Amino acid sequence: MKDQGRSKRKRTGGRLRPFRNKKRYQLGREPAETTVGEPRFQVIDSRGNGTKTRVLSTNVANVSVDGETVEAEITNVVDNPANINYIRRNIITKGAIIETSEGQARVTSRPGQTGQVNAVAVDE
Repeated sequence: MKDQGRSKRKRTGGRLRPFRNKKRYQLGREPAETTVGEPRFQVIDSRGNGTKTRVLSTNVANVSVDGETVEAEITNVVDNPANINYIRRNIITKGAIIETSEGQARVTSRPGQTGQVNAVAVDE
C-alpha cells in the first residue's frame, strides 16, 4: 500500500504536528472502478519514467480455460468479494467473479493498474 503521508495522530492518540508539506510521491488517486461496457482507457503518469493504463470500462477479458487463453466477452459481474455493492454496479476488480461467453471466471489482474482484464475459468 502506498503511503499518503504520516498520520496526524500518535499510537497513543496524541497529536503529531506536520514537519513538512505533502510531496508528489505521496500522491493518492481515486480508484478506477472498472465497469462492464464499451472499452474506455485512461493513461496516467506513474513514478519515474513509467505510465499506467487504467481501464475505465471494458467488455472483453482474456480467460484461461484448461491452459488455453481465449478472448471472451464479459456480460456481467456475478460476485465481488472486495465490496458487495460492486456486484450491482458491475464493477470489476481483482478477485471478482465475472460471467463471460466462456462461462464464469475469476479476475486475476488489476484492471485499474494494468489496463486489461485477465481471468481464470472457475467450475460452477
